[in-house]
Amino acid sequence: MNAASNASTPTTVKGTVARGRLPNTHYRTREYLTEREVERLIKAAGHNRHGHRDATMILLAFRHGLRACELCSLRWEQVDLGHGRLHVSRAKNGVPSVHPLTGTELRALRRLQREQEPGRYVFMSERGAPMSAVGFRRMMGRLGKAAKIPFPVHPHMLRHAAGFKLANQGVDTRSLQQYLGHKNIQHTVRYTELSPDRFRDFWKD
Repeated sequence: MNAASNASTPTTVKGTVARGRLPNTHYRTREYLTEREVERLIKAAGHNRHGHRDATMILLAFRHGLRACELCSLRWEQVDLGHGRLHVSRAKNGVPSVHPLTGTELRALRRLQREQEPGRYVFMSERGAPMSAVGFRRMMGRLGKAAKIPFPVHPHMLRHAAGFKLANQGVDTRSLQQYLGHKNIQHTVRYTELSPDRFRDFWKD
């Protein structure tokens, strides 16, 4: 394989050569963020024009393992501020669940509710429409650069970040499966398989 083949993978379409997208490993060394990197994104978001909204989006996506479409379609009727609960609806035929909301999240959501125009959706654009998944992806890309994260950042990294953090904390696989809404536990197992803590006691000094 020559050096030119490292840039992209050529595919033939009706006699012409098209450039296809390479595997994700070509663009970044991993597909998740650490908790510290998430904190850097939240801090960078605070400098945006709608900094509190943007920071709250990142916080909720990380804490609850939300996909971009799940986050952007979140409605206030799913948020129980009085009892500290979030009713999570999952995409891709995922299993819905009810998550507890921490004090930090409750304060952020109450402030967001006070500051933005009344509406059905939690995260609104300047035009009064729900934030789009495409808009959130673009925002994450910009914030990744602002936070000086050394690889391209995309929203699904927040969901993976939640999975890896909870697996590293020792959350059992079945509970993690239910929390992330996976129908197939094999989608959850990868978080525990790649958890460095499972090797912690292999060597003693």
